[in-house]
Amino acid sequence: MDDVLNEAYGIVQCKECPWYKACVMPMKFTTEDIRRQLDQAAPGMDIPQQMDTGMENLLSSMATAAQNSLLEGCPVLIERLRSSPKLAQRLKEMMQNWSSEEEPGQ
Repeated sequence: MDDVLNEAYGIVQCKECPWYKACVMPMKFTTEDIRRQLDQAAPGMDIPQQMDTGMENLLSSMATAAQNSLLEGCPVLIERLRSSPKLAQRLKEMMQNWSSEEEPGQ
């Protein structure tokens, strides 16, 4: 009976989630976001608003790298993956075999 209640709770929790049907999204970073983070991390340092080209290129590269490697995920999905290593492993295997699972002609 406990399993049925847990499953029902999971379904309700997921349907009420603001992330419903969009469990994972790429994080979006801009050069300005990184600049704000630097300002917040080192409030005593005076980071000039007009940075040189090298620093601007570095921040742009950091923003691009972050977008290509980080995901923002639904807390419900993240908790399910953390609590079920088998589920996480199955999802990983599905992603690794993504192209081989597609049927020809579709």
